[in-house]
Formats: sequence, C-alpha cells, structure tokens
Amino acid sequence: MLEIDGLVVRYGARAPVLRAVSLDVGGSGVVALLGSNGAGKTTLMRAVSGTLGLYGGGVTEGSVRFRGERITGADTARTVVRGLVQVPEGRHIFAGLTVEENLNAGALTVRSSAVRERTRRRMYELFPRLAERRRARGGTLSGGEQQMLAIARALMAQPRLLLLDEPSLGLAPRLVHLVGETIREISREGVPVLLVEQNAAMALSVADSACVLDLGRVVLRGPTDELAQSDDVRRLYLGADADADQGAGGSAPRPGAETGKAPTLTRWSG
Repeated sequence: MLEIDGLVVRYGARAPVLRAVSLDVGGSGVVALLGSNGAGKTTLMRAVSGTLGLYGGGVTEGSVRFRGERITGADTARTVVRGLVQVPEGRHIFAGLTVEENLNAGALTVRSSAVRERTRRRMYELFPRLAERRRARGGTLSGGEQQMLAIARALMAQPRLLLLDEPSLGLAPRLVHLVGETIREISREGVPVLLVEQNAAMALSVADSACVLDLGRVVLRGPTDELAQSDDVRRLYLGADADADQGAGGSAPRPGAETGKAPTLTRWSG
C-alpha cells in the first residue's frame, strides 16, 4: 500500500536527515517506526503526509508511492483525498470547537452524510469518553481526551492508511495503555497503521513489525517479537542491561561504535 524507496530528505543546504530510507507498509496490520530523538522519524512522516515543505524540507532522492500512485512532494489535501491521513505529534485539535465539531471537521472529504453519521457513532463507541464530552470544547479536554479526539477526527476521514506520530507523548502510563489498545482495535477493523513512537515498549506490544531508524537510516527491521529480543533494541530502547553496558562510570557505547557503524543485525538490516 505504502512504498518508500531510497528516500533522501534535506532541510535547506544541511546534511541529509533521511539517507536512502526504504520502507513498505502493507494493506493490514501495524508497522512501528522506532528511534531516538533526531533519528528522522518525524521527518519521514512529513515526507509521507505531504507536510515536509511547510518545514523547509524537501525530497532530493527516492520516491513515495501510495496505492500505486507516486505522491512524492504531493500536498496534504491530495494525500488525504487518497486516504492517507495523519495524526501529528502534539495532537493539534481545534481548541475552540466542540468535540462533535472537531469530528465533523475531520469528515469534510466524506461526501455521504450517512457515512459521516455512521462513522461518528462508531467513534463514540470506540471512545466513550468523547461521547460523554461531545459538547465540550477541545481546549477543555485532558491530554488523554485530546489524543482520543485527534485519532477519532482522523478516522472520520475514512483513511486507507493511518499515520500516528508519537501518540503516547506526554500521557500517563494508564493512558498510554489505552492508546495502545485503541491502535490494535483500529487495525482489527481493517485500517493499517504506520506508528512512529519513541516509547518502544508500547510500540513493540501493538505492532506486527517494526523498523529502527538511527541517524536517518533504517538499521533494523523485522517482526516485533524478534526485535523485542534483539540485544541492541533492548539496550537502546527498552532499558535492558544498561548498568552492565556502562561499566564503571562510563556511558553505554552505541552498537558498532568501535567500527563507526550504526547498530545493525544482519538479518534485519536495512
């Protein structure tokens, strides 16, 4: 469904932020994109969703294709109409509109009033708290409620692929678990998800497969149950054996640091 091939992205004249990134997302399931701050996760989402130009970035090599159509450099309106819908980092709901008005805004590209109404009812089933607060303005919701609203608003557009950028950011552990359960439910209902998430434990628990970005390159990829057992992933993103790796007073070396290479495992390398 989504095919990213050899993507190179720069901001102005600076060094590339993404370096020959290739990634495929099929027609079902959840694919997680992991990596530390600055790895290039959000830049990749911008390149896919059509918002890269708003931040002064551009694709200099490679391509993005969605449902067989090349969308490299396409604007957001075009990608949304095609069914590629993003929930950006930071939620970005309409604070001055009610919950219901926010949902209606998400369905502007849906022509059928019956489909809009049916989808809105389903959103209230999926997020009962939003049903309770449907008349409340978005700015009065809690952080968790705002994240629910942001996801529900995106689903109102009837996406064929949902892009989620850091949905657990700033949420309490209980709400992180709820977001994870929601992502699984969305996937079960037939909407594939590309999940960008710094909370690796949550991402690996909900995704079917994952890629790890480091310094703008895909360095690991594979089924999540295998990646979760990777020493590199456990040390870098799950906090396993950190003390043993650090030694006496030192910081843990990055895998491959002694050779100057990014962390990689041959069977998952990009």
